Amino acid sequence: MEAAAEPGNLAGVRHIILVLSGKGGVGKSTISTELALALRHAGKKGKAVHQCDSGWVPVFVDQEQSISLMSVGFLLEKPDEAVVWRGPKKNALIKQFVSDVAWGQLDYLVVDTPPGTSDEHMAVVDALRPYSPLGALVVTTPQAVSVGDVRRELTFCKKVGLRVIGVVENMSGFVCPHCAECTNIFSRGGGEELARHAGVPFLGSVPLDPELTRSLEEGRDFIQGFPESPAFPALSCIAQKILNEAPVGLC
Repeated sequence: MEAAAEPGNLAGVRHIILVLSGKGGVGKSTISTELALALRHAGKKGKAVHQCDSGWVPVFVDQEQSISLMSVGFLLEKPDEAVVWRGPKKNALIKQFVSDVAWGQLDYLVVDTPPGTSDEHMAVVDALRPYSPLGALVVTTPQAVSVGDVRRELTFCKKVGLRVIGVVENMSGFVCPHCAECTNIFSRGGGEELARHAGVPFLGSVPLDPELTRSLEEGRDFIQGFPESPAFPALSCIAQKILNEAPVGLC
């Protein structure tokens, strides 16, 4: 029997998406960031960490206060401080992020998870289960070594009963900054093949683009600033497919 969601700080969140991968370095944080931006530009909006009557107030990343962010990094006294915590303390913080952050009214909450299938993932899934997450977005790169690791993430989702929205192949080709030609410097098609074998949707391929990297490092909105980039239609298409997954009337 699943626990019923108690009224709280996630009561105003319509859809929850977990971004997962069985491997580090595939670009989960990049996909999470650009997905949030693409959803905002599609009209899906929500609202230094401080306390309020409802708990922690997340950090707003734009003047319109349409995207809010919460990270353990905001809670550290020094930015270079290492988080050396054992499982119980990490799991307790995950539960706090679910229950004690005043998210307000949100159309989408995108949860950027660490790589692997560890205790943290179980804690996230268990904490969010009462709120019926929309599902998991699984990120891979084209290479066989990455696809093999990510295959285990799909197995994890199946075992814990977490629906897979689809697979995204990141770093799928390199966009030349001079001629905009896309070259497959790794391989290509691994993510699509993985999705086919697993029987889950393939949402699209996102190429490497130096402008995307620069936007992330400088804190700029790639979706707004570089509509001519080959990565732009890929990210927009992925966001639209996720919007189509939402129950009718709740978008």
